Amino acid sequence: MAQVVIRNIDEDAMRRLKSRAARKGVSLERELRTILTEAARADRTGFGERAAAFRRKLAGRRHSDSTRLIRKDRDR
Repeated sequence: MAQVVIRNIDEDAMRRLKSRAARKGVSLERELRTILTEAARADRTGFGERAAAFRRKLAGRRHSDSTRLIRKDRDR
């Protein structure tokens, strides 16, 4: 397994993480490992599903050309 060292963590964030681990009855290391694993997994699986749902929602609709709006916004 890989190892990671994270320096300069905000003290308040560290207190909250320790408290979270204590409430669950696990070590800080285990709680951090769980948080990182879940975040990595959610990032990978969630995006594809959301993108596919969005494409299905927009399928068959006509969409305006946004070029004029983008240029107008840039010229502000």
